[in-house]
Amino acid sequence: MTDIEIAQSVTPINIKIIAKKLGIDEDNIEMYGKYKAKLPLHFINEEKIKSSKLILVTALTPTPAGEGKTTVSIGLNEGLNKIGKKSIVVLREPSLGPVFGIKGGAAGGGYSQVIPMEDINLHFTGDFSAIEKANNFLAAIIDNVIQNNEHEIKIDPRTVVWKRVIDMNDRSLRNIIIGIGGKANGIMRQDGFNITAASEIMAILCLSNSISDLKEKLGNIFIGFTYTNQPVYARDLKAQNAMTILLKDAIQPNLVQTLEGNPAIIHGGPFANIAQGTNSILATKMGLSLGDYVVTEAGFGADLGAEKFMNIKCGYGKLKPSVVVIVATIRALRHHGGALSSELNTPSLGKIKKGFCNLEKHIENIKKFGINPVIAINHFVTDSDEEINELIKLCADLNVQAVLSKGWLLGGNGTEELAKAVILEIEKTEINTFKPIYEWNSSVKQKIETIAKEIYGADGVDFSAKAEQDLKRIEKLGLSKLPICMAKTQKSFSDNESLIGRPTHFRITVREFEIAAGAGFLIPIIGNMMRMPGLPSIPASEGMDINDDGIISGLS
Repeated sequence: MTDIEIAQSVTPINIKIIAKKLGIDEDNIEMYGKYKAKLPLHFINEEKIKSSKLILVTALTPTPAGEGKTTVSIGLNEGLNKIGKKSIVVLREPSLGPVFGIKGGAAGGGYSQVIPMEDINLHFTGDFSAIEKANNFLAAIIDNVIQNNEHEIKIDPRTVVWKRVIDMNDRSLRNIIIGIGGKANGIMRQDGFNITAASEIMAILCLSNSISDLKEKLGNIFIGFTYTNQPVYARDLKAQNAMTILLKDAIQPNLVQTLEGNPAIIHGGPFANIAQGTNSILATKMGLSLGDYVVTEAGFGADLGAEKFMNIKCGYGKLKPSVVVIVATIRALRHHGGALSSELNTPSLGKIKKGFCNLEKHIENIKKFGINPVIAINHFVTDSDEEINELIKLCADLNVQAVLSKGWLLGGNGTEELAKAVILEIEKTEINTFKPIYEWNSSVKQKIETIAKEIYGADGVDFSAKAEQDLKRIEKLGLSKLPICMAKTQKSFSDNESLIGRPTHFRITVREFEIAAGAGFLIPIIGNMMRMPGLPSIPASEGMDINDDGIISGLS
């Protein structure tokens, strides 16, 4: 069966019963129908968080199809519950762009899914819509101030960096002209749209610790400059209060369930190649407050999502992962061993040995954070026993346990061994030895060079003339102590996506910087990063349908 057929074959449990499993009465949740609910923030318990264990799931450098981090995360959670642990999986929300484009949804796969799958992959509880509205409200305020000659703040429209957003892949909106039609219709200027998951509002929502913290961060959004070269922030336009009001429900994490009836929390969805790529701090803390173990994931490979999780999210949320699970697939190792796209499903022990260098580097990187990882081999029917055994041996040589994960095929029954390995690794360490790899107080260049050299394996970093100019602006604005959120291709450790495996003797180039003063990080742009994807020639939407009973098919 397809993913959606599997999801529809299971009768969901009423969300009231799921909440009771967490010790929450139905009067204390805000229900969105029978199978979804919002969790009020007062359930977050900082004392309970200290005794709970945080499990981060990441991956090796992925192939374009992805390696199944969400599926493994959900499957691992099912396995932990199978062996008697009170575990909650905490995930990001899917964006409609990938859902209708090429990558598909983000609700897991096979028998390791969160449900109701259709709702989660589509409008869900309206969080993305609220983020979109808050973002575009600020855009409207900016243009209204520019239009109003009597306003005390004289924004130079040529310096405005804030863009509008929509949760759809639409390349035609990347660069547009607004204000056409004369003075009554605004000031004509160049503008553009980002996809909602790339909005700074999304990043802010996911890094906020409370409503007051959210409001302060929204006020810190950098907009541009006045004609006298003074910086302008959202707080200067008195926009933060109304934006917070628009996000009053969206800030609350969402409660759903897995196929096996275990509680799951889903909240927020920033991309990992241009933002921090992980669910909200509040959702993670909610899970740690209500369960003993939380399984969460970070987007793309460990050089992106996991690095940002540990250097940015853990800093703002005061979180410490107890263990990291790296998802590896035989298919991806073949890819890094030089297999052509037509050969990815063809067994090759030689390519596995050659491609292991990529996973080896990710293992080394996780150990630099003071954590010994566990490898989850996400199983595919095209994997040979010989290849699997070789991968297990190669990992053992690095003092790392690799375990076959069959969550897609068997749900929790296929991940019990993985769950036991994760618990064993947690119990090995009496004191959590996690540590970030750089200090926020270091210079911007030092922080970037640390990431480039330690995580990517680069020889060094080059800065363009534009980047050097941006650095001076960052210093002038007093923002140099912010953490770094690298915007880089997910296809390689380097800034050249064709360099697969474990590239050496390379340098990366910072082309320019974006300032996310509200979210609280600086974004070095490495290469050409896309904030508004386009649809493929044959989008996934063409294979979808809905019948007269409202039953959806073709969603993945």
